[in-house]
Amino acid sequence: MPDARVIPPHRLGGATTGSEPLAGPAAAEAAVGDPQQGEPPWYRELAGLLAFARRRCSGDYAVDEFGFDPDLTDHVLLPLLRPLYRRWFRVETIGSHHVPAEGSALVVANHSGTLPLDAVMTAIAVAEAHPAGRHLRMLGSDLVFRTPLLGSLARKSGQTLACAPDAERLLAAGELVGVWPEGFNGLGKRYRDRYKLQRFGRGGFVAAALRTQTTIIPCSIVGAEEIYPMIGDITPLARLLGTPYFPVTPLFPLLGPLGMIPLPSKWYIEFGEPIRTDAYERGSAQDPMLVFNLTDQIRETIQQTLHRLLIKRRNPFLD
Repeated sequence: MPDARVIPPHRLGGATTGSEPLAGPAAAEAAVGDPQQGEPPWYRELAGLLAFARRRCSGDYAVDEFGFDPDLTDHVLLPLLRPLYRRWFRVETIGSHHVPAEGSALVVANHSGTLPLDAVMTAIAVAEAHPAGRHLRMLGSDLVFRTPLLGSLARKSGQTLACAPDAERLLAAGELVGVWPEGFNGLGKRYRDRYKLQRFGRGGFVAAALRTQTTIIPCSIVGAEEIYPMIGDITPLARLLGTPYFPVTPLFPLLGPLGMIPLPSKWYIEFGEPIRTDAYERGSAQDPMLVFNLTDQIRETIQQTLHRLLIKRRNPFLD
């Protein structure tokens, strides 16, 4: 099988010049021709699918040094997940204009829901609601990349390990990066503690933003807390499986695989006012008080936005 070309991160998602081959949505449109010519939708979709298959067989696609495959992400992974975003969770995205159309930025969001579907929906929100349709390069736990199949798909969708070196390399390359600093403490908290933010780690994401002079965008997610209401944890099973927790919800493990279907809660994802870091010197990342204060400011901004969105959402499932 032909090898895919490897390109640096800053080449991904950029504008296409006249001397470069078309990529992504532009390639699909070129393959199916002018939509005004009267072809039915199924014909254009079939032509796009055949064009995608041809690129995969010929190796005419690119991956970056982290393993990100934008062609696969745009034409397979995102289309498979969009029904969850549009119809199941009925996500409303607010403040997408705060996300820059180009250049680096660090999206910092709250984390919840037992499984990290909130991170996936945030990535789709950026691709769907933002005019530039950017890719969100998510920082994930090492557990994700140690899981068979999931780890490979995560790499291909643009994710990488949540560590300072990888984060700073992506930001320095002008990428849009997403981080969920509550980690498993937020993801696995009990339903009774819903929408109460946990500790934001040690502020490593703030230090990375300061070192790269990157704008920070607070992101508040309402809806994920209700998809798997966690009411208990079977700790011995979690230790046996090597996971942070083994969740007990009203439907799982009682209903087996059926209990893994997420409940259709109503979601809001709001991107807040950007917080600029270029007013600080790069060496200020070594100042623990500055890092703590910025971390606390971001956390408080997200918490207050969650309260406001919860008031707006009258019912978790019927809005």
